[in-house]
Amino acid sequence: MSTPTRNYGVKLVRGPFVRLEPHREHCANEGELAHWVASLRREDPSLRLAADLFSGAGGMSLGLEQAGFRVVFSADHDPEAVETHAHHFGGMAVDWDLADADAVERVAATLRAVGVELLAGGPPCQPFSKAGRSGIRDRVRRGLRDPHDQRRDLWRSFLEVVRLAEPKAVVMENVPDMALDREMFIFRSIVEELEQLGYGVQGRVLDCRAYGIPQFRQRLIIVALRNGQVFEWPAVAEQAVNVWNAIGDMPEVEGGWRPAGGANGWTDYAGPVTAYQRLMRQGILGAESARLYDHITRPVREDDAIAFEHMDHETRYSQLPESAQRYRTDIFDDKYKRLDENHFSRTITAHIAKDGYWYIHPRQGRTITIREAARLQSFPDWFRFAGPPSAAFRQIGNAVPPLLAKQLGECLAVQLGKPAVAPSSSRQTGETLALWFAGRERLAVPWLKAQTAWQVVLAEMLLDRLPTLSAQLVWPSLSSWATPEAALAGAEDLREVASWVGRDDRVDRLLEIAAHVISDGGALASPLASSPAEGASLGADVGRDGAEEKAPAAGKSGHHAETAASVPRTVLDLALLVVPSASGDGEEPVIAGRGLLRVARRFFGDEQVLDRQNRLTDGRIAVSRLIGGADSARGAHLGLIELAASLCTTGTPACGECPLRESCEEGSATT
Repeated sequence: MSTPTRNYGVKLVRGPFVRLEPHREHCANEGELAHWVASLRREDPSLRLAADLFSGAGGMSLGLEQAGFRVVFSADHDPEAVETHAHHFGGMAVDWDLADADAVERVAATLRAVGVELLAGGPPCQPFSKAGRSGIRDRVRRGLRDPHDQRRDLWRSFLEVVRLAEPKAVVMENVPDMALDREMFIFRSIVEELEQLGYGVQGRVLDCRAYGIPQFRQRLIIVALRNGQVFEWPAVAEQAVNVWNAIGDMPEVEGGWRPAGGANGWTDYAGPVTAYQRLMRQGILGAESARLYDHITRPVREDDAIAFEHMDHETRYSQLPESAQRYRTDIFDDKYKRLDENHFSRTITAHIAKDGYWYIHPRQGRTITIREAARLQSFPDWFRFAGPPSAAFRQIGNAVPPLLAKQLGECLAVQLGKPAVAPSSSRQTGETLALWFAGRERLAVPWLKAQTAWQVVLAEMLLDRLPTLSAQLVWPSLSSWATPEAALAGAEDLREVASWVGRDDRVDRLLEIAAHVISDGGALASPLASSPAEGASLGADVGRDGAEEKAPAAGKSGHHAETAASVPRTVLDLALLVVPSASGDGEEPVIAGRGLLRVARRFFGDEQVLDRQNRLTDGRIAVSRLIGGADSARGAHLGLIELAASLCTTGTPACGECPLRESCEEGSATT
């Protein structure tokens, strides 16, 4: 670790502060909006109207308009983003807090009055406590809403607008973390509520690189169609676009340089070279074609300039000469990152408003400019951003790439023109699976109906991947060791039973785990555990004297990831699923292994579910859609595991016996 020996100052350069006039068709209130929309419909009766909530600067809006929709309403709670949106789009652009129930009802009434068909938005989706999840789950189950609960999360505000406005189509955008949570609680709740409102729902994690955007940026997209049609996702672009394809035409500038003319100043521009650059310059004519606006960035400190000189796109901050380091390398190993001109940009985030060290220009000793950041997000060069440079960077980082929104909009326009069909329902599928599982007497995986979590651990570690008949024959004897205490007390008998199927070599490790569980008061630690939420407790099922125990804090002795007495995450997940905690508020993790992806791929007819890179995203999304988010979800999940092991196996599945055959893409075609 190095310590800085010099202090370097940097000249403060403020602004320019961009002010944008409202669009010539801007509407100040609902009355003006209704009058304007009526005039639009007289000119084009087939016009499709859209609204954009949590709109930011308008990346989604711009793409939808390029796809043929007309965005007539937007809302955000960032004044500068609202100013940007109001400048570029007609209709109403409002700074309303959608956490406020009155604002939600006003928005919904406005959209319903003018006949908005498509509602788009990217509401923040914050994680919930287990107590909060329990309450929401109960409200969803009973079909209740909280329109006047001002503390509800913003995704619930968005769904409340959907419920009241009843648009024909809904598009929600969010970071993929929402679909990577172990329980996928928010995603499943959103799907469940939209289905209750009569929509057919699909979800997928889209990688912007695959759609002609020069940036590694993944986004979870949820599409809901009232006509029940299965949404057909945009086709992957034939050719990728790298950083230099996107910004290589822009002239060199020094960090901190500002053109004459303030906000109206420009940089001389020679013209586009690549197809992507020409796309970004479309619509810029006359004298403007030789001007490039907002090609400005922060000043560069003297020591930063020295550091930048030592870097290429592979250099980590910790690899810089000690004299060029001013941060602790054990904490800021990747503090600086130069972009690779022959590859994609890293994700442009709102953090770029605070510093640009993750976005150092591939050839110049500075961070990227506002216009370069906008290009990497696929904003065209004529699109300006209100406020100071920090506000522009923030708006760019928060935006949906317009080019992605355009392709989604084009697909939506096609889908809205199709006739209505009965929408598929996760709730119906889940209830069918749960009912089938409950009535099934002889299971291929008999410990799916175990009475204690320890029985699941025992079976998974001794019987996993055995032929079905062997597992069924051994399970009755093995299930008698219902607790870790019983396993230790009957160790020799346990070893003998395990030898019947050639698994006696696994007993020693299992006994170590049993001793560890007992000494730790009933808690099981996963080798992947990194926080209390990542571990799991078997509560009263394995605790001493039958007392329910809580999982200890991360880092407690015996809970290190490398301990030999830990239980694999996959085993823990199944134990939690089979035997929930006594309090009833434990997680029900979405499991994507055990053949479940195979079932999901066959059911939806979607090969992407099995793609190696998408198993933890699209694969788990597909599984969650099969099990639903209602009270039947746990039974449905267990039924799906049993289905994969018994009927929907590799090779030739027994489609004629499958409870899902009528809804299955592959099964219905073979029966």
